[in-house]
Amino acid sequence: MKKNDIIELKIDDIGVDGSGIGKVDGMTFFVKDAVIGDRVSAKVMKLKKNYGYARFMELLEASPFRVEPKCPLYRKCGGCQIQALSYEKQLEYKENKIRNNLMRIGGFVEDGIPMEPIIGMKDAYHYRNKAQFPVGRDKEGNIISGFYAARTHSMIPVGNCYLGVPQNQEVMERVLGWMNQYQIEPYDETNGLGLIRHVLIRYGFRTGQLMVCLVINGKSLPKSEPLIDSLLRIKGMASITISINRQRNNVIMGNVVKTLWGADYIEDFIGDVKFCISPLSFYQINPVQTEVLYQKVLEYAELNGDEVVWDLYCGIGTISLFLARHARKVYGVEIVPQAVEDARQNARINGIENAVFFVGKAEEVLEKTCGVGAAVGKNEEDGDGGVREKAVQEDFTVEKEREGERWAEEEKMMWPQVVVVDPPRKGCQERLLESIVRVKPEKVVYVSCDSATLARDLKYLRGNGYEMKRGVGIDQFCQTVHVETVVLLTHEKATSYIEVTMDYDTIVSEYKPKVKVTYKMIMDYIKEKYNLNVHSTTIAEIKRSLGLKVGDYNKKDDANYRKEKITPEKRKAVEETLRYFEIIQ
Repeated sequence: MKKNDIIELKIDDIGVDGSGIGKVDGMTFFVKDAVIGDRVSAKVMKLKKNYGYARFMELLEASPFRVEPKCPLYRKCGGCQIQALSYEKQLEYKENKIRNNLMRIGGFVEDGIPMEPIIGMKDAYHYRNKAQFPVGRDKEGNIISGFYAARTHSMIPVGNCYLGVPQNQEVMERVLGWMNQYQIEPYDETNGLGLIRHVLIRYGFRTGQLMVCLVINGKSLPKSEPLIDSLLRIKGMASITISINRQRNNVIMGNVVKTLWGADYIEDFIGDVKFCISPLSFYQINPVQTEVLYQKVLEYAELNGDEVVWDLYCGIGTISLFLARHARKVYGVEIVPQAVEDARQNARINGIENAVFFVGKAEEVLEKTCGVGAAVGKNEEDGDGGVREKAVQEDFTVEKEREGERWAEEEKMMWPQVVVVDPPRKGCQERLLESIVRVKPEKVVYVSCDSATLARDLKYLRGNGYEMKRGVGIDQFCQTVHVETVVLLTHEKATSYIEVTMDYDTIVSEYKPKVKVTYKMIMDYIKEKYNLNVHSTTIAEIKRSLGLKVGDYNKKDDANYRKEKITPEKRKAVEETLRYFEIIQ
């Protein structure tokens, strides 16, 4: 077998990019646009040692699961990789994908995976609340917008995307019409010239509010008034903004956003929780299935109102706030400062007071707060650790000033019974998994958009005392190969016990619980016995000199540190008091 050979094969599966998979003479081939059950002829394009790639040439026998795609640009665009597969078969494929990854990567046995039936949608189209259209020119010089073809920067003109809302097409027609009328140039990535790079559109499914954000290669938008007038004719228009991105890269949004008309954000709901969504906010693109997903998270967490929940990778607080009304306290952690500001704002507008949000790496914040390890990671070796550590510490002090022995009590109050993780596609950092294992919450609810990295992380957690109890796939991304998964893990309980008979009366008479000694108790004792006023930082310095553990709050670089001369008299009084309370011998 060699390149350009024509082969015939039966398609038995689908790969991670949506290509059909079949075998010829024991060699596996990937064929784009073929679906499970097809028999096709294909042209060999590339050969590797054990597999190859072939181009779809002719459909010899159609699969019973093949359907006519709604979108005429389906094959050119590549955004909906499996639109030609019936929706029922799509769900079956995704369910099998999750199970296969759990077995192949996670080490599960086939009959030991407690998965529930996948949850699909009634309408598998028009579910996206966000669209980002690049703008450019075609070969004839016409201004166009659409999507890039898979693995290329060749733009496919798209007037109506069947995954988006109908308002997208009307917005783009008005934007392109305005550009043509006023000769506003689209961006040309080959030379870095031109103004309009992308058009971002967001839509609130529950509120009907519409946002349009033009990403521009400049500082301002000329002739903006007629564009605003035109866009305001679209029902629901609530926010018109520009995002400034003058970098020559493939990042869509710039960091600076300016409002041209209306609000800086639109509003939408998940359940009964309202969210403010700005152009830069991360927000789930399928609000219908997002509510289904969060209900599953809530169901798996089994909250009774008395738990402390940590939501790691919390974004703008969507899961945190959804759970907060069912928990005693929720702590969200997110590394992006703007997302944390959005989360705090979302908590305020919903009147939710039991949700607290921290900026920082999830593993560092969890370790520092629960006292399970030093917040020192690999990146500290690159020189940015001190800055990040300082930022994390400052963020803690925003919530509450910590003094003296209160810190240990707060650690206990913040200790999680439930941890929720919703990481990006690459999954959790191993250090975060280590931190979770050390904190040992009763339950871990893992939300994943990639079942391969989910399986990898579950293998680690299962090897460190956790057991998967439930799992379910949720189809957030219909017509594509992607699928969301929610998994519940619980900490394994002891399987055997030793029975011990104890004489309660003897225990009570012989055991006296040790009283917790606070800094205030020490200061009051010294004042009463020695008639000396001693500051808590002085006590801490003496304790440190004696080799006793002292919290970080008493370091001399602390803003609240009060410099006090430690006289021999004060040192003796403190040491005698520590002996009195049996802190030292």
